[in-house]
Amino acid sequence: MGDRVANLASRNPHKARELQELLPGWTVEPLDSDGYPAEEGPGYYDNARAKARFGRMMGEFDVWMIGEDSGIEVDGLEGRPGVESARFGGDDPVGQLLEALEGVEGDGRRARYVCELVCLSPELEEARGSGTLEGRIASEPRGSEGFGYDPIFVPDGETQTVAELGNAWKREHSHRAKAAAGLLAALEAQGAEG
Repeated sequence: MGDRVANLASRNPHKARELQELLPGWTVEPLDSDGYPAEEGPGYYDNARAKARFGRMMGEFDVWMIGEDSGIEVDGLEGRPGVESARFGGDDPVGQLLEALEGVEGDGRRARYVCELVCLSPELEEARGSGTLEGRIASEPRGSEGFGYDPIFVPDGETQTVAELGNAWKREHSHRAKAAAGLLAALEAQGAEG
C-alpha cells in the first residue's frame, strides 16, 4: 500500500516518534489540537478510542488517526496509577511513585506497562492493538533514555531499567512495540495493510 500518513491524537512528541519507528512505512505526527477529551474512560481502550474519534473529527479527512493510552500498574498500589499514570505525581511522577512504594518489597514491586492503540482509517474502519510488558519497580531511577517511568521500570529477565536498556531495546520489546505489532496484524487481517 506504500507510505501511510497518520496523526497521533496526542501532544506527546515522544510517543509519536516511537510509533513512527514501530510502524514501518508510516509517517506519524502528533495532532496539535486544543480540547482533547479527558481520559476518564474505565480502561485504556476506552481512552484510546475516544482520542482517535476526537482526532478523526479534528484532523484532515485523508489522514489515518491513532489514539493511544498507556500506563503503569503496580501490584503494591492495587494496580494504580493505571489509566491515571499520565496525571500521577504532577511534575515528578517517578519520585511520587517511589515515595508511594517506600518500604514495599518483593511482589509489591511487581508492575506492568500496558498500552492500547486504536486506529481509524479515513473511512472510519477501526483496528486495535494491545501490549503488556511485565516487570518490577526499581528502588531508584537509573538510565537516561526513554521517558516517563522508564528510569524505574525493570522488565522481567533484565537487571537494567528500560532507560538503561535504551531506545533500541524499547523498539523491540516495549508495551508500545507489542501494541504496534498487534495493530499491524489487525490491519493486515482486515486487508488494510500491505
